[in-house]
Amino acid sequence: MNKTQNNKAWLLVLPVFLLVAFSAIIPLMTVVNYSVQDIFDQNSAYFVGAEWYREVLLDPRLHDSLLRQFGFSGAVLLIEIPLGILVALMMPTRGVMASLSLILLAIPLLIPWNVVGTIWQIFGRADIGLFGWALNNLGVDYNYAANPTDAWFTVLLMDVWHWTSLVALLCYSGLRAIPEAFYQAARIDRASKWAIFRFIQLPRLKSVLIIGVLLRFMDSFMIYTEPFVLTGGGPGNSTTFLSQTLTQMAIGQFDLGPAAAFSLVYFLIVLLVSWLFFTTITHLDNRK
Repeated sequence: MNKTQNNKAWLLVLPVFLLVAFSAIIPLMTVVNYSVQDIFDQNSAYFVGAEWYREVLLDPRLHDSLLRQFGFSGAVLLIEIPLGILVALMMPTRGVMASLSLILLAIPLLIPWNVVGTIWQIFGRADIGLFGWALNNLGVDYNYAANPTDAWFTVLLMDVWHWTSLVALLCYSGLRAIPEAFYQAARIDRASKWAIFRFIQLPRLKSVLIIGVLLRFMDSFMIYTEPFVLTGGGPGNSTTFLSQTLTQMAIGQFDLGPAAAFSLVYFLIVLLVSWLFFTTITHLDNRK
């Protein structure tokens, strides 16, 4: 006897598709349309094809911002991933201290991005900020508002303070999911702490680390608010990342066509690098 298939359940998914279409697909198509138009005002637009893409890809501002962005995102991953693992390993596993540690770790993640920039703007000042005052009293000529190296270092330190907690919480959840039987077997074999980490904990953390790497890369690659509040992209262009270059082009210069092409190139770079990260990590995992 043939049973008729009831597809009415798909109607429950329809609102989700409509929401995605409204919030993502329609704006994306609008940006694509702008990227091939030369827009003078609301009523004057002329089709220019791929002209803005050629202009953007040859723009030295894109090249400089892209190198600066990759350097920043690479430094973020190299610091925050190992540091997050270390913090997760040091956290207590049960009792009141475990709950308190989780609460303290979550606090930086709850602070809005513009507030984080304001906090570090004050924290790094040499006259009233504890961090800047301490460094200057130790003999370090620190001034994030005038020294490009200090500004870049401060933005990096600010991001590490803000987002290492996310990696630590992900790793902590992965560690808590490891069955106790693995640790019991390791104790019977008298395995060292390094051996336990190398052969038990780290392999079990691969899934959460993939998530952590992708989240931190995508977020750091799109950073805007914190460095904008802290340094405004300066001194010079030392902390002007891709998002700030795009904002200056779209809002400061009102070049909607080039800005739309720039944003699509930006989107494709993030998508491509994230895919490469995910594919490489999963491929290495499958080979083992």
